[in-house]
Amino acid sequence: MNDQPDQPKQDLRSNDQPKHNAAMHTAPSARQLARYFREAEFMVSAAKFSQCPKNASTEVAFAGRSNAGKSSAINLICDQKRLARTSKTPGRTQLLNFFALQDGRQLVDLPGYGYAKVSESKKREWQQQLGRYLEQRDALALLVLLVDCRHELQPYDRMMLEWVDRCQLPCHVLLTKADKLSRNKAQQALFALQRELAVIKRTSAQLFSAHSGEGLDEARAAIYAALVNTD
Repeated sequence: MNDQPDQPKQDLRSNDQPKHNAAMHTAPSARQLARYFREAEFMVSAAKFSQCPKNASTEVAFAGRSNAGKSSAINLICDQKRLARTSKTPGRTQLLNFFALQDGRQLVDLPGYGYAKVSESKKREWQQQLGRYLEQRDALALLVLLVDCRHELQPYDRMMLEWVDRCQLPCHVLLTKADKLSRNKAQQALFALQRELAVIKRTSAQLFSAHSGEGLDEARAAIYAALVNTD
């Protein structure tokens, strides 16, 4: 494996991965995007905003209630089974977890909120660190908010949307677990959410299922566009 460490990686990037430059006028293919996100690697965890990596390039963060399927979505997008920790016990993600992509850009798994069985003081601490991250993180280009499509927006979901509105931060909502509803009911949930988001600038939404893969290409394209956008 160590005889030719550079050649396969060079061929892979030149042939299959998107080229990250402003002159690229065509969107990368689904295959290129899959290969791009597959290169994600765990970088570091931060318990506080002050511990976040310095001099970061562009990054996209994932947030959502602890039972919204956030870790499963990250793993599917990156085509890795154990990149983000999944658990049957909601609330296991208690740190800001950073994942590095090959080009220096980053993905961030934020602590789950609203459902975790932890003390009220711990919840308040998470909320404070989350607020600092959203309001002060210059590298943050997009928040991906995960919401269970079977339920209406919860107070913490609305709090997140208020934050992105106040910070003028782009937000892409993944309505997760779309496979749990009929096609008609899932579309109704999407239309209802889109009506609510109409009053918040720079927001978008789609259906998504980590189980069936529905919406995977659309989600990857939205995240990639935010990562490479330099406008």
